[in-house]
Amino acid sequence: MRKNTILPLAYGLGAVITPSAILQAQQNADKPNIVLILLDDVGYSDFGCYGSEIETPNIDRLAENGIRLRHFYNQARSAPTRASLLTGLYPHQVGNGALGKVPGYDAYQGYPNEENAFIPEVLKSAGYFSVMTGKWHLGYYQGVTPIKRGFDRSLNAPVGGFYFSTDVRPKRAQSNTLFLNDEKMDFDDPRLPENWYSTHLWTQFGLQFIDEAIEKGQPFFWYLAHNGAHFPLQAPEKTIDKYKGKYMKGWEEVRNARFQKQLESGLFENPGQLTPRNPKSPEWDSLTQEEKERYDLQMAIYAAVMDEIDQSIGKVVDHLKEKGVLENTLIILLSDNGGNGEPGMEGRFEGKIPGSAKSTVFLGASWADVANTPFFLYKHHGHEGGCNTPFIVSYPKGIDKNLNGSIRKDCYGHVIDIMPTLVELTAAVYPSARDGHAVPPMEGISLLPLFKGEPVKAIPTIVEHEGNKMLRDGDWKIVQENREPEWMLYNLKTDPTEMKNLAGKEPEMLKSMIDKYRKMADRTGVEGEIQFKTGKWYTPVEEYFK
Repeated sequence: MRKNTILPLAYGLGAVITPSAILQAQQNADKPNIVLILLDDVGYSDFGCYGSEIETPNIDRLAENGIRLRHFYNQARSAPTRASLLTGLYPHQVGNGALGKVPGYDAYQGYPNEENAFIPEVLKSAGYFSVMTGKWHLGYYQGVTPIKRGFDRSLNAPVGGFYFSTDVRPKRAQSNTLFLNDEKMDFDDPRLPENWYSTHLWTQFGLQFIDEAIEKGQPFFWYLAHNGAHFPLQAPEKTIDKYKGKYMKGWEEVRNARFQKQLESGLFENPGQLTPRNPKSPEWDSLTQEEKERYDLQMAIYAAVMDEIDQSIGKVVDHLKEKGVLENTLIILLSDNGGNGEPGMEGRFEGKIPGSAKSTVFLGASWADVANTPFFLYKHHGHEGGCNTPFIVSYPKGIDKNLNGSIRKDCYGHVIDIMPTLVELTAAVYPSARDGHAVPPMEGISLLPLFKGEPVKAIPTIVEHEGNKMLRDGDWKIVQENREPEWMLYNLKTDPTEMKNLAGKEPEMLKSMIDKYRKMADRTGVEGEIQFKTGKWYTPVEEYFK
């Protein structure tokens, strides 16, 4: 019988310890360890500490012992966000302007080019041992792999798409694949635990990988990229049962309850900041009993996926504490885009046992309205519901304890800021070239002032995905969704949920912001002429406020 343990890894752990190695270990002792946790398709309010009724005690504890931001931006879609996160550049500069390839456009080739450096490549200059587990989604089959991009150890899924070891459907053979340090593995490989669930598989392997670094006295960087809560939503039956029936009250009531928690926590200030739900979404009371039970189970499965993620994060924190390294470990938790409204209001609900390995469940836009409380619109989009997601940072040794549990609403961050933050924190050297290719300067800023409660310098930040565009500069933000004729202008200091379009009242500010967007878009490789389709979940912004 196979044991539920990971294979012993013979990677030189028995090497002779020399005086120079001891000196290096002493120099590394003060360098912080880093755990960067990226979730997939998780909406703004899906953590308890951001308003959710889903049980996330371990995530909430990170917030209690760290800092939350009200506004933190991504690139509105999985691969573009990942490319930006790991390089400190905008995705178009990296070649990931879209999810896949748009022929004829280098900025939209669909995988990272050579003109950038990934975080682990940069951290090597500071002596870091780098580990990656989870969903990669950065051109694995085009030769861009974790091991080739600076990671010392990796267990990854090239594009995600699965949760259970029993999910072996032939039509998904390419997406349902595992690679251990670039070696392909079958789901029943004897080196894997039996009956694994991917959320815990990523954690289990990652913990053993970082133990190598701990044993060597070497600081580590762990990029833990969960495929949860991306479709097809699947979770253990026992966890799903825990949530069944809790959503029979309907999406309106659950959304209102989440916003009430956000008001009570101080995340938002007044009841008028809750946006209308999508007008295409049916009234809950108009549904049949059968439809209500279906939607209740749909959301219960999603909640169970989130619950399992939280359990895995608890294992990470407990392990770090057991190893005596938690105090000196920076943990960053974020999501790659807003809640997912694909393919429409109803989502998908297929399979004899929904939530099992042989089922396909999508959350759908009606429940994604809840996930993104109090914002509107979803993954893909430039409004807050698409590209503003939770951001929690915990660092016991490095954050002023008086700041624990605080929410910063006076500043914002973006995934491009992670690279400069880690470079400054670790004293790593960011390169000007890599393998003969020039590397552009980092686009973001360091967020280290957050750790001392100091102001964070605001810089213009853009998002463009599938023709959905936004720019934020200080308190001001402009948005133009794909196929909408006009730009919208918001002051997020007074209107954090984008309820009041000021384009008509502030024409000079609007013009200034549009000029900034165009200059940044031209500089970073955004192409305005590409025509993208609009998903059927999309509702024109003006219809929300009729």
